[in-house]
Amino acid sequence: MADPFQWVRYRWQRFMSGDSRNRDLEDSSTSRKLLGFNKSNGTSSNSTKHRVVIPCLGQFKEEYEKLTKAYKNNRIQTTKYTLLNFIPRNLFEQFHRAANLYFLFLVFLNWVPLVEAFQKEITMLPLVAVLTIIAIKDGLEDYRKYKLDKVINNIVTQVYCRKEKKYKESCWKDVNVGHFIRLQCDEIIPADMVLLHSSDPDGICHIETSSLDGETNLKQRQVVKGYSMDDEFDPEKFSGRIQCENPTSDISSFKGFLDHPNKEKIGLSKQNLLLRGCIVRNTEAVVGIVVYAGHETKAMLNNSGPRYKRSRLERRLNTDILWSVLLLIAMCLFGAIGHGLWLAGFPESPIFSIPEPGGQHTSPALAGFYMFWTMIILLQVLIPISLYVSIEIVKLGQIYFIQNDSEFYCEKSDSMIECRALNIAEDLGQVQYIFSDKTGTLTENKMVFRRCSIAGMEYSHEANARRLESYQESDMHGSNLCHVTCISQSSVCKSKKKKK
Repeated sequence: MADPFQWVRYRWQRFMSGDSRNRDLEDSSTSRKLLGFNKSNGTSSNSTKHRVVIPCLGQFKEEYEKLTKAYKNNRIQTTKYTLLNFIPRNLFEQFHRAANLYFLFLVFLNWVPLVEAFQKEITMLPLVAVLTIIAIKDGLEDYRKYKLDKVINNIVTQVYCRKEKKYKESCWKDVNVGHFIRLQCDEIIPADMVLLHSSDPDGICHIETSSLDGETNLKQRQVVKGYSMDDEFDPEKFSGRIQCENPTSDISSFKGFLDHPNKEKIGLSKQNLLLRGCIVRNTEAVVGIVVYAGHETKAMLNNSGPRYKRSRLERRLNTDILWSVLLLIAMCLFGAIGHGLWLAGFPESPIFSIPEPGGQHTSPALAGFYMFWTMIILLQVLIPISLYVSIEIVKLGQIYFIQNDSEFYCEKSDSMIECRALNIAEDLGQVQYIFSDKTGTLTENKMVFRRCSIAGMEYSHEANARRLESYQESDMHGSNLCHVTCISQSSVCKSKKKKK
């Protein structure tokens, strides 16, 4: 029997996710229809594991507009909140904190007339204030991501216009699958695209993939076979179709083929693919056709998406609060038992008594039960309600000093350090182990040209030579200092032995 609440849970999860990528299921079903998916037998004429890329040209206009409706554009969204789901989702995340659940329980408990210790409105104000302050902080952080997304989406690149038959400047967000992109040296690649032309005579394009895998050494990509010999690439002469695999997060894998009108098929591999976020280096100009855009690019698929991160300190606080609650329960239980025993032994002189509606006093057992919940409210200060607010204020101060520290300034990129995840900044001070290889991470991983000799003639780079000599002098000074220190220590040890 089907679960009657399955549809409700499904819709709620989609609503709480707050991401435009929730339309993946709809898009995949649409792409199946466009690729010839047959519902009766679950097969497809083209194969549901592949996508067809049609160039954005006049001769393919109708087919292009029909097929590319199933594919995403190049607009990205890394925010996790929207105007509709901000309040419910933020409250859902905040109540993952044990202290907030504890104080919410106290608010409801204080509304019970028999155990009420304070006015109902007074107990609500602290919790509402804490939730509001943290919600404002989370909203500002998400708004910062929104502005960063807006900057990225509005980066300008050169896209081929089929109407004017020339390359025009266009924003990244307007790039679609099938568009021809022309990039210059040191330009960031806006989307995953197949390389069709390079200014290099050998048809090679050098790219830097440090934003994806952290490696600064350049990698080579090859123009598709049959296009490397062209001096200038003309998009209007491109009449092939590309069939490739559906978007995957594996940056080291790409399979497909280019189908020519003469029925010749040219294989495609990762050597022909330029990934979004990489930078073109040592190549004057390249041209490619977009196969994956936006959230379907490999870079975005490797991004797990916006989620609420909990630091080690926050997880530890949740554990400590649970222990504090157990201590509170023990104290209240001890007081309730003592109150019940007092009423049983001295019924004529009750310390705290709650009369029943008829004017009679309650029994000792029931009075002890009421006293237990009353003491829960009275001793709630055992867990400070301003705990998380104080921690959030300290976090903001720490992040401010980190982002304004001149020691973190990078002269090469003319930029300061940026804290992207404000919830886990305190984890920086709790790192215990660092696993690192010996090259690249601990060193600059750079090969600096100093001098060379050609036909007996020496050619040198004076600036690099002076810099390397200064490094060697500093190293020699350090080694000599260490040597002198070791000698002095050994001589001291020998002198002590002689005195003995």
